[in-house]
Parts: sequence; C-alpha cells; structure tokens
Amino acid sequence: MQPTKAPFSLSEYERRLSKTRAAMDAAGLDTLFVTDPSNQAWLTGYDGWSFYVHQGVIVPQEGEPIWWGRHMDMLGGRRTCWMQQDNIVGYGDHYVQSTIRHPMEDLADQLRARGLDRGRIGVEMENYYYSAKAHNVLGAELPDATLSDATALVNWQRLIKSADEIAFIRRAARISDKVMQTAIDRAAPGVRKNDLVADILHAGITGVEEDWGDYPAILPLTPSGLDATAAHLTWDGSPMRPNEATFFELSGCYRRYHAPLCRTVFLGTPSDHVLRAEGAQLEGIAAGMEVARAGNRTCDIANAFMQVLAKHGIERSGRMGYPIGLSYPPDWGERTASIRSEDETVLQPGMTFHFMPALWMDDWGLETTETILITEDGPAEPVCNVERKLFVRA
Repeated sequence: MQPTKAPFSLSEYERRLSKTRAAMDAAGLDTLFVTDPSNQAWLTGYDGWSFYVHQGVIVPQEGEPIWWGRHMDMLGGRRTCWMQQDNIVGYGDHYVQSTIRHPMEDLADQLRARGLDRGRIGVEMENYYYSAKAHNVLGAELPDATLSDATALVNWQRLIKSADEIAFIRRAARISDKVMQTAIDRAAPGVRKNDLVADILHAGITGVEEDWGDYPAILPLTPSGLDATAAHLTWDGSPMRPNEATFFELSGCYRRYHAPLCRTVFLGTPSDHVLRAEGAQLEGIAAGMEVARAGNRTCDIANAFMQVLAKHGIERSGRMGYPIGLSYPPDWGERTASIRSEDETVLQPGMTFHFMPALWMDDWGLETTETILITEDGPAEPVCNVERKLFVRA
C-alpha cells in the first residue's frame, strides 16, 4: 500500500522507473545503485535528513526498487517510500562510522541475497554521497561484478519534468516570491544581516496559504558590498550599510522542489556604471529568454545574453544557468546540462532552468535571475513574479 506521505502517484513513480531502466539498458547495466538523495527521492519518494550516512536505492531490471540505509532510517523509508515494506531494508548501527566494518559489506549481502552480485552494476562515482572508501569496499565484496560509472544517469532522466512536477515547482515559486519580497522589504541601513536572514527563513518555512515551505537545498546567499563580488557567501551579524548593493539568491521549496530567484537591492543612490550594467543585464536576460524555446539549445540562451553584454562593453565568463527541480543539500541544481556557450543540449518542453547570468564586478555584484520553464510553443516562461529590476532603497 502506498503511504500517504509519498508525494506522487504510483503511476508517476512507475514512469520514472521505466525511464531509468531504459537508460540502464542503453548503458549496458544489469543493476544500478543510486546514492544521490535527490535521485533516491525521485525514484522512491524517500525523504529524510539521513544522507550523512551511507544509503541508496538498488534498481534491478525487474520488480520494485529497494531502498537501503541505516535501520533507524529504514523506518522513515516505510513512511515515505511507495514500495512494499520488504523492499525497504536497513543495516545495524554497528556499521555506522565504524573503523572495523563498512556499510557496503551489508549492501553486498543485500545484492547477493537477490542474485544481483554479478554483471555490470552502475554506481554514481562523481557524487557527494558516494565515497572512495565505499567504492573500494563494495568492489572487494563483489568479485564477480564490474562496478561501472553511472554518474548522472538518473539525473538526465529528471531533465524533462512531468505535469505533476511542474505543479510543485509553481508552488515553490509562490514561496520564492514571498521570501524575495521579504528580503526586499526588510533591507535597510542598520539591519543586521542575520536578523534579515531569520525573516527570510521564516517566510520560506511558513510558505503561502496551504503550500507549506520545506528547507531549501542552499541556504540564503546575501552578500553586500565587496562580499557581493563573490558568488556564494551567506551572512554574518554585520549591519547593512548605505551605498552598498546586496544580492539575494533565494528559493522557496515545496516537497523538495525549488524555484530559485535572485534580486539585488541597493541602499542609496547607485552609480551610473551600476545602472548601465543593470540595463545591459536586463536586456540580456530578455534576449536569452526569447531564444529559450523548444528546439533551440542551451548554448543559444548563453550566446544571446553574451552578445548583449559585448554590445555594452561588459566582460563575463562562466556558465549562466542549470536545470532545477527536486533537490537536497548542498545544491539545488540537477548537475546535467548547463546554460553556457559550449553546451548543445536541445531544449524540450517541460525543462526547467535557473537562468542565472549574474555579474560579479571588481567591487560590487549584481544578481538578477529567473527560474524558467521551456514551453510547448514560444519563449520560456518565468515561473516567479517579482519585478525584474535593481531595487533601490534611499
């Protein structure tokens, strides 16, 4: 019986499993072991703060997937996963942070018990949650199997969102609007940054009407002044100061789905070069979104933006966005396609990206971004509704 906490229907999970198995066939894999918590949740519904210990999903070629993890987290799996309870299994606490045994020994036992200890087993080698020690132990425990790199195999299946997923992203976007408006309204000289972030987090967790807020995969990024020349600083207890720009990189989160959004607030009167950069950035965003159409490529979005910057004499390097959707810390990106000049991923309806052409200059930063949905016809749709501009507070 499907637990009431599973966020999607059984048919939705079966659709995802079918896509994953087709990709496994194409890669010549007999079995897949998935450790990325976002991929675990996408395949099974599992949702818990337990990704600091070894856990994962075994995907055989037939039957239900098997969620495997710590025994106490197995109980959470029975509350959140859609599978039968005998396909939600746990290992004892004597494996946890032990120097004399490793959880992968138990995983190997689970594979042997199911006749899955031979052939090619895919593992996510380039992943935050799969260690070198885990790989070595698992390989030693499975001498008749070949461990093959299946990094991002499941991630790529997540690229085109279902209607149900898009509905969740839209609900997250309503929360993103709320948290961003909170940041804009509360920003003022003398306001301590930690107090402002507390208000942002409160707005995000309370959510909007019936749409409660989950914790985002990235905590609020709120640097000011010289700190805003760096992309990924969080906050401290310093007061906000006049004549500084602060960018806010935030996202609402609903049932682990995100809709990232960035806006910048300037306290005082911005200089002419800041205003010129804002104008170029906004023009470039509009140009990028205009070509963000089904059948075009991710590089077309990047190139359209960069052509506008070049016209205005502004230099910029680096990628300008990535797919988003379901995610866990430390990242709300899906780690597949990128919006950059060398990426030729073809855009398809149902893809969702954080289009993020931020500008980090020598002594200030300017972030204005959108979560965009590739539609059946026409340019991309921004899913959030906060006005796209530099917000100036005298």
